[in-house]
Amino acid sequence: MAIKITYRRTSRLSMRIAKNGDVHVSAPIGVSQETVTDFIEKNKDWIQKARTRTLAQLEKRASFFNQLPLDTPEQREEALLRMKATIPPLIEKYAPLMKVKPGRITYQATISRWGCCHPRTHQLAFSVYLLLLPDWCIEHVVVHELTHLLVPNHSDRFYAVMDQFFPRWKEARQETRRLSNME
Repeated sequence: MAIKITYRRTSRLSMRIAKNGDVHVSAPIGVSQETVTDFIEKNKDWIQKARTRTLAQLEKRASFFNQLPLDTPEQREEALLRMKATIPPLIEKYAPLMKVKPGRITYQATISRWGCCHPRTHQLAFSVYLLLLPDWCIEHVVVHELTHLLVPNHSDRFYAVMDQFFPRWKEARQETRRLSNME
């Protein structure tokens, strides 16, 4: 376990646990090393509990993503074929309704995001791990990315468009987070 101390313009000492289990401490500029050390020492129990929670969450998340094996070329090809059978029909369904024209569509093994949209080029990218989700959650991600072709940010207008074309988006997002252990 590493402890990283950062001095910045803040009024109090604070800390968080990074995904790798390291402790990140933020300290006001000018606070002595002794004060920071005391702060860390007084919070040892919290640090241990938080690290345990963080690592358990990472293990749960890894077990979710490991359900889709992508180790061999055959497994990757099978996942790609399944994606090509799943995503394009949804795009064909929603793009005309939303009056958008997506560009190139790619599939990647990303675990940090389900989809990605480049509004300037109209390129869409989807995570192959969508295959681990129920169809209606996949549909939510497709509509979400198509909505970015109309509204590039997550403003109120974006969510109004989501409400119009996929009214169950909040429920789908919650289910996706629950299944993938992101909550």
